[in-house]
Amino acid sequence: METTENTLKRIGQEQILRYWGELNESEKKSLEAQVRGTDWSVLENLAHPENLSGKGKIEPISGLRAKEIEARREEFFALGKEAIKKGKVSAVLLAGGQGTRLGTDAPKGTFDIGITRPLYIFQQQIENLLEVTNECGAYVPLYVMTSEKNNDETVAFWKEKNYFGYPAQYVRFFKQDMAPAVDFSGKVILEGKANIALSPNGNGGWYSSLARCGLLSEIRARGIEWLNAFAVDNVLQRIADPVFVGACIAEGVNCGSKVVCKAEPHEKVGVLCLEDGKPNIIEYYELTEEMANARDEKGDLQYIYGVILNYLFRLEKLDEVADAKIPVHVVKKKVPYLSEAGELVKPQTENGYKFETLILDMIKLMETCLPFEVVREREFAPIKNRTGVDSVETARELLQKNGIVL
Repeated sequence: METTENTLKRIGQEQILRYWGELNESEKKSLEAQVRGTDWSVLENLAHPENLSGKGKIEPISGLRAKEIEARREEFFALGKEAIKKGKVSAVLLAGGQGTRLGTDAPKGTFDIGITRPLYIFQQQIENLLEVTNECGAYVPLYVMTSEKNNDETVAFWKEKNYFGYPAQYVRFFKQDMAPAVDFSGKVILEGKANIALSPNGNGGWYSSLARCGLLSEIRARGIEWLNAFAVDNVLQRIADPVFVGACIAEGVNCGSKVVCKAEPHEKVGVLCLEDGKPNIIEYYELTEEMANARDEKGDLQYIYGVILNYLFRLEKLDEVADAKIPVHVVKKKVPYLSEAGELVKPQTENGYKFETLILDMIKLMETCLPFEVVREREFAPIKNRTGVDSVETARELLQKNGIVL
């Protein structure tokens, strides 16, 4: 096995061992473990950055509108229920973040949104899932992606709350891969004498993280064919929705995306469309004025499908494209660092780069994707802020409108 020193020499990051002589044995083992467990390939993106600015030919994508879904509901539900009962569907909860914007350093899913009773974000997600499993008469294996920073607290919380009524044998936790932060010269930043400045590598790393943690073999052994990946912050979404699953099976696609119809042409949501004939998600600001306002013969926006981070992936296709590299976004950030005097400094301005992959960049690799419209007021209540837009306040209001007691 390559030594820590040789690994760092090979990648030109020997400065990580700057304080080696000052560390005790425990700290040395910790630092060595960080070096072993870090994906150093992301550093290649500094020398050969992905061109993420240029887009190919952008066109509207056809999908299933809510009225058509309602008309075919029985057909879709029967197909989806059968797949769930046969154990072909699993769910992946992306929960690697902290609740910083909610005013807490705890895992975001542990935030209490209740008014007259405790109601945690995780709890509401599980109650949504239990509605589906009760309806279908079978449990869905649930894989919860945590991060290095929130894993222990997340697992302890779920155990303390008795998994919110979901059978523990159907729940697995796995840690998101970590990526190092670097300064503007490309050198990895230390946030402690024995600590590399590491951060989760973005929600696009969920599948590679599942693989690294050894859970893909379990998933295959269970006979799972579909993985429903969803974000922790939308407390109204239906998870492993049999109608959604059935629609993707009926339409013969490799991937499905739950979407809401944009409220207005410039709504700040990612838009599902076609790029060079393949499905892709582009940012709202990448639409030209003409495209944003373009309408079809019915008067509806042509670029109408706003994504809500609830995707269904066919495992067979994920395996096929597993070695294809999804783009790595190099993002300027404020990264705490050790000064020459060995003291931690929290910078006031951006001083380094972090590396992130995004789940939306996986869509193009899937080659076919079905936009599946959901009613915004019933399935989209994101909690990103404490107050204002997409906040605890707005989510509570929507939950109450849907008959959920807070």
